Amino acid sequence: MRTLLHSPPVKIYTRRGDDGSTGLFHGGRVAKDESGPEAYGTVDEAGAALGVARAMATGTMHDAILSVQRDLFVVGAELATTPDRRGMLEAGSSLVTGEMVFRLEAAIDAIEAERGMPTEFIVPGGNPLAAALDVARTVTRRAERRAVTHVRLSEITDSFVVPYLNRLADYLYMLARSAEATWVPSRPEEG
Repeated sequence: MRTLLHSPPVKIYTRRGDDGSTGLFHGGRVAKDESGPEAYGTVDEAGAALGVARAMATGTMHDAILSVQRDLFVVGAELATTPDRRGMLEAGSSLVTGEMVFRLEAAIDAIEAERGMPTEFIVPGGNPLAAALDVARTVTRRAERRAVTHVRLSEITDSFVVPYLNRLADYLYMLARSAEATWVPSRPEEG
């Protein structure tokens, strides 16, 4: 008969962050309000917002959103690593690659070829899925701004994080448009 060894339960809280610091990937601690935690925390928000969209999606849309959510863990890992430990990151697993950016560009091009491109600003909210994707898009734009700050302050010159987040926001815009049957322009039609 097999017996299972029980280890003490792992708790969600550690109390180590009660002083306002947080642990980083590959070690080290920084203040929770420094540029890195601000950036990867906002990336985490984008992933959660995408979870709302994925909960409404089916088929290829569901799979596309899940793929992006998984990519955001790579983005977060890179942003949660100090510049002196970047050599420990693994391409595609904890380091954003140019291939990840190109993959988004190809997906954007495919949607544009199928649906076209709006010629003016579109009012979000054509349906719940499109609205959720537009919320995720705006959170992604904020994550991009936070990443720009972090990359600049950390003097990181070889990162694809900012291009990835830039392209991701464009991709989410196009996914939202593809989720809508019709687009509502920002200006009412004259007549």
